[in-house]
Amino acid sequence: MSQEYIATVGLEIHVQLKTRSKMFCACPVEYGATPNTHTCPVCLGLPGALPVMNEEALRLTTLAGLMLECNIAEVCKFDRKSYYYPDVAKNYQISQYDMPLCLGGGIPLHDLAYPKDAQKSIATKDKVVRLTRIHLEEDVAKSFHLETASGIDFNRAGTPLMEIVTEADISSPEEAFACLTSLKQHLLYAGVSDADMEKGQMRCDVNVSVRPVGTEKFGTKIELKNLNTISGVRRALAYEIERQIEIVRAGGVLQQETRRWDDDLGETQLMRVKESAHDYRYFPDPDLMPVKTEGLLASAKAALPETPAQRRARYENDFGVSAYDAAVLADNLDLGSCFEQAAAGSPHGKQIANWILNDLQSALSSAGQSFAESAIQPGHLAELVAVVASGQINGRQAKEVFAEMFASGRGPSVIIEEKGLRQESDAGAIGALCDQVIAAHPQSVADYRAGKTVALNFLKGQVMKLSKGKANPTMAGDLLAQKLG
Repeated sequence: MSQEYIATVGLEIHVQLKTRSKMFCACPVEYGATPNTHTCPVCLGLPGALPVMNEEALRLTTLAGLMLECNIAEVCKFDRKSYYYPDVAKNYQISQYDMPLCLGGGIPLHDLAYPKDAQKSIATKDKVVRLTRIHLEEDVAKSFHLETASGIDFNRAGTPLMEIVTEADISSPEEAFACLTSLKQHLLYAGVSDADMEKGQMRCDVNVSVRPVGTEKFGTKIELKNLNTISGVRRALAYEIERQIEIVRAGGVLQQETRRWDDDLGETQLMRVKESAHDYRYFPDPDLMPVKTEGLLASAKAALPETPAQRRARYENDFGVSAYDAAVLADNLDLGSCFEQAAAGSPHGKQIANWILNDLQSALSSAGQSFAESAIQPGHLAELVAVVASGQINGRQAKEVFAEMFASGRGPSVIIEEKGLRQESDAGAIGALCDQVIAAHPQSVADYRAGKTVALNFLKGQVMKLSKGKANPTMAGDLLAQKLG
């Protein structure tokens, strides 16, 4: 991005809540169901059908607000937002306008939330993107556009939907990427949504403008839609910011408009020009009473989990892992759960973290498996580390045992006994092997005594060879050095 211009970005993020039923009716929420099979008079907007609030959706939104340090309103209400599109059967959407459930708060951006190629050049460390509000509404139906016709699936209509609106605090595509990544992590921690963008469970619209450095007034705001992945948001912003800069630099004038992102072509395309703001004619929904949130707040507080930042700090303090390792472990719930189960009560937290982050992750990646699919049990990882630490097997043997653990799911002790891998740590037995090696290699003995310390490594290798790899290498080296004076 040109250093002569400043980009200003705000996000409007829609998140489907993890409820069993819809926001105002009892129809089930199920991704991938046969189209138009989960509908009723309420979500189809039939005359005379009355909405009934989903208390769980209110509680989950409150929980999300607490995770992001929002202020929870004492009273919130629902409004009718009027607009006329085929995906809104009632010709209005039930949403929240002037009395939303959550106000303020922010999304913290930590280093690992940024794209890997940008983690060493973060402009503002530990930045927090402020939130304007989080409000609750019902989702609309899903439209399908075919070659000669369009269709609508009303299964999605009425699904509980949070709209999370940020302040215009984001200044680069990389910060937008980090903001969405961090938000998704907080939502997963709280269990309020699966936030899978490919399934439409988290959708994002972007507002972006550019202005010359040194000017305070924001440039013309342009909205981007059709953003289906977090990396797609980054690519779309990178393109759109440069497009706007080129126009402004050439003396052109930008107009307020909505553009769609075509990921295949790698460009934004004009959808419509906005000449004025929409008049949604909000008014309080006469079928829904205002909600006092005291009970919701108490329930959400009781269920509030630790935040990703709190978990990172706990891993460092309780298990002695580095800040980077703690961040990687906390970044994935399954990964962190595996680590916690393995490290519970073990004095070898750092070593367990190394096995998980290096060997287990590599093996899962090669096998195309997730942590949930892994045959290795966390307790077996702890046992393997303990066996290595006690000197029963060496590092090379541990790799062999781990490979068998990953393939079969069996415990390390069983594999060690079956393969006869247990390391010899008896000083008498290793000492006898050292005597044989010293007698068989007088030249190397003379070299060592002449100051060529590298000869000791050769002699130790011969001891390991005689023991068929079972001798404790540290003990073998120490005994050889003692015997050679």
